[in-house]
Amino acid sequence: MSEYHESSMESKTSPVRDEALYEGIGREISSLFDGEDDWIANLANAAAVIYERLGYSWVGFYRAEGGSLVLGPFQGPAACVRIAPGKGVCGTAFSDDAVQVVPDVHAFPGHIACDARSNSEVVVPLHAGGKVWGVLDVDSHRPNDFSPTDVAGLKSLAKIIESALPS
Repeated sequence: MSEYHESSMESKTSPVRDEALYEGIGREISSLFDGEDDWIANLANAAAVIYERLGYSWVGFYRAEGGSLVLGPFQGPAACVRIAPGKGVCGTAFSDDAVQVVPDVHAFPGHIACDARSNSEVVVPLHAGGKVWGVLDVDSHRPNDFSPTDVAGLKSLAKIIESALPS
């Protein structure tokens, strides 16, 4: 197993992120979901594909459980396990049922720094059974790393991911 070096995360380059890339990722995720009913396995694969193909520092899911958001499948450094609704970027996206695009997480009131190297973040609410089920959380070490194309692409991936969620 290769040894983790912090500098390897900082030098990770991101691909040119355009509509075609997001469409291809959507097809790849849909293909992985095809015939698989286990939502944990599906979210694990979705996180891996998004992380590997888009070059972000952290990609994962939080699900509503027992009055808080609980960490689900993810790729990247260890993360906060529980987040209260309305707290931080994830809790705000969940409570407001609204996509949060944060170009500078250090300027976001109440930001929860699970990874101090994170500089920008997008959180997309996920729906199942007519309610907010949880969130897709994507972090970057680069400031202002999410273009309108990225936000639209992540929202389209969230729609595909919702098809794998339990109601």
